[in-house]
Amino acid sequence: MGLPVASEAELALTRRDGRLTLAGDVKRYGLPLAVEFASGRAAHRRRFGGGRGQLIARACGLGQGVTPAVVDATAGLGRDAFVLASLGARVLLIERVAAIVALLEDGLVRALADPETAEIAARMQLVAGDATCDLEALVAKAAFPPQVIHLDPMFPHRDKSALVKKEMRLFRTLAGDDQDAPRLLEAALDVASHRVVVKRPRKAPPIAGPAPRHVIEGKTSRYDLYVHRSLTR
Repeated sequence: MGLPVASEAELALTRRDGRLTLAGDVKRYGLPLAVEFASGRAAHRRRFGGGRGQLIARACGLGQGVTPAVVDATAGLGRDAFVLASLGARVLLIERVAAIVALLEDGLVRALADPETAEIAARMQLVAGDATCDLEALVAKAAFPPQVIHLDPMFPHRDKSALVKKEMRLFRTLAGDDQDAPRLLEAALDVASHRVVVKRPRKAPPIAGPAPRHVIEGKTSRYDLYVHRSLTR
């Protein structure tokens, strides 16, 4: 599974210590990147993240005592999808960058093999594709009910840590900025049966298009909610 031509000289998929990693110049991109669900940041958040009181859980409806099926149409490294799956939701992950799809596949295989995460990973289904153009077809092919569609388009990250800056630089090398976010929102609104949830920086404007019906704010980010109908128990 190859990288985009523009990045082939800068980044490479390699296997290290039993994990598939995406690596480039350490000074520019930081340490090799891998998808890890069984340890590290994901494990800490699973144990101490706040359960259904977390911002993303509330935005996706899990804080209301329901457990909807969620389409994560901008899966990235699968961190948000894993949080939702750890709270009991079935999640369809859609990712358009081939190298990131390869990392996700590797991370899910290892999570399924780990007794602590196997049940969670079993609720996560990955498909490769561009949700901006093919969301309806991808959801239909996966036979997945799109009750809630979660979007996290690329935006300038305000975290000052070098680690986050380098990780975001790596993502931009692969995927570029999400200039097509309005089209993605339009597609999500057409496909979602109950609601679309969009993660944004707290002070950023909403994505161009219809105004969100509700907003859930945190310290650094917020969720814009576009609601078709209520989720029920």
